[in-house]
Amino acid sequence: MAFSPTDEWLESHVSDDSSLSCFKAISDLVSSSQVFGIELDTNRSAGVVRQLQLMLEKNKVVNLTSITEPHDALVLHSLDSLLFLPIIEEITDISPDLEILDMGTGGGFPGIPLACCLDARVTLLDSVGKKVKACQEFVDALELSNQVICVHDRLEDYARDTRNRNRYDVIVARAVASLDVLIEYATPLLAKGGCLVLSKGFPSEEEFDHANKASQICGLKRVFHEQAELPDDFGHREFFVYKKFAPSRVKLPRKTGEARKNPLYLR
Repeated sequence: MAFSPTDEWLESHVSDDSSLSCFKAISDLVSSSQVFGIELDTNRSAGVVRQLQLMLEKNKVVNLTSITEPHDALVLHSLDSLLFLPIIEEITDISPDLEILDMGTGGGFPGIPLACCLDARVTLLDSVGKKVKACQEFVDALELSNQVICVHDRLEDYARDTRNRNRYDVIVARAVASLDVLIEYATPLLAKGGCLVLSKGFPSEEEFDHANKASQICGLKRVFHEQAELPDDFGHREFFVYKKFAPSRVKLPRKTGEARKNPLYLR
């Protein structure tokens, strides 16, 4: 059973130096999510807040985020992650067999909030070992270990393992690289008909153009583009969904680092 809140925990604070109680954080998260059509029950929202609490505490010894004010982190990490929910629910059928990959998970975003709210299998992948170890601690504390696995690896190396090829129904990422690079990274890992869901701030027209060229080469097609504004002027978000329709015209993955050094859009 996943994390379930107690009265004592609800009365505690998100971080030691915060005036934001866990109960208030849950209330704020639920109300903010409703604006975007996301309905959260107590246990799911409590799990998301508990992860934030654990992450902010761990951040004192392991660099997971530069956002340390609890309310800011609640919006910029927790709510920002939950914005993937309605998109994933729209593009696929949720089931315990659904495979989701979080590329460059960092402190566990958006993968852990998604696992708290979806009955699906989630893989958290990052190239920084300390971050993966921290995420494993969060997963264990949230009692999600039967649903979530944490992997320390580079994306290109992870894709070279034949067990991971064409494996994932949904791949997500939050602004960890340019759109064209993320498309290349995800392509060998996506199942045919699978979707790559990306969140960015203000991508330029040039980045759009590069992504379109890369997606054509990789056998992906953009099928969704939506914009959102975070509350309290915390920023603009654009979400993109690329669906895998055909095999890539180039052999992927390429050598480690090639996606950035010699991008596909130059071909």
